[in-house]
Amino acid sequence: MSTLRNPPTPLQSSRRNLIKMSAILASAIIAKIAPATADDFRRGDFGRERDRGRPGWWDRDGKRYSNQSCFLKGTRIRTAEGEKKIEDLVVGDLVPTVFGGMSPIQWIARYPFKKSDPAKAWVRDVLPVRVARSALRPNIPNANLYITKAHALFIDGLLVPVCHLINGTTITIYDAGELDELEFFHIKLELHDVIYAEEALCETLVTVDENAVNFAEYIRQYGPPMIEDARCAPWVGFGRRVEIKSRFRSAISSWMDRRQKLDIIRDELEERGIALLHQAELVS
Repeated sequence: MSTLRNPPTPLQSSRRNLIKMSAILASAIIAKIAPATADDFRRGDFGRERDRGRPGWWDRDGKRYSNQSCFLKGTRIRTAEGEKKIEDLVVGDLVPTVFGGMSPIQWIARYPFKKSDPAKAWVRDVLPVRVARSALRPNIPNANLYITKAHALFIDGLLVPVCHLINGTTITIYDAGELDELEFFHIKLELHDVIYAEEALCETLVTVDENAVNFAEYIRQYGPPMIEDARCAPWVGFGRRVEIKSRFRSAISSWMDRRQKLDIIRDELEERGIALLHQAELVS
């Protein structure tokens, strides 16, 4: 990652991590003492899924949906013929990958959502994450990238779900307030791999599930899917307890650096986001 002007000082970084650690700890205590509600379970606020670092499930019109890792409609994917919007791709299109070279698309999963009441805000669990242009490196992504929380970016040899990289500046929840419909897509290759979306490295589909509206097409073509493909690279994420420890490691890193690789990735992206925000303020 490139160096930016006016990066946060070690003291500022420590203070930021301590504040975030305290916020995570406070929310954990509140969650422990507060009585569970039906909405908590519908949103997937239960230990096993949360601790694995993956969003869980929610109800919509009486049906359960998984928060699958997907791209929002309009996302541009690099193909052998140049960039194409994901909704314009078709089975058989060739896409360059990090591990498997040029690979044909095997299937494209679709997950449409529509507000039952346009006057209400979207349920937070369905909202994608906005990775702003240049959030990862200069001009990477080369435009705002919108992916669901469970979708992993490929950074420094690791697959990191974007929900663990939200920093409040360049990687944020997109409220989609101007949209009454959200449609997500994901690309299934023969093997799990990493492709280029808005020139950022993003994983392909790991799990084919029946919540895709075109799941029957997959069954007709390929038969019942395997539970999950073997991942092309190590997958890393935080549970709540692990994140508290991670924030503490980052807070003391100026004096004793015990950070793990994911801690460093998150810290560098947070510092990059703050530096980009300061530069934008100076320009304006």
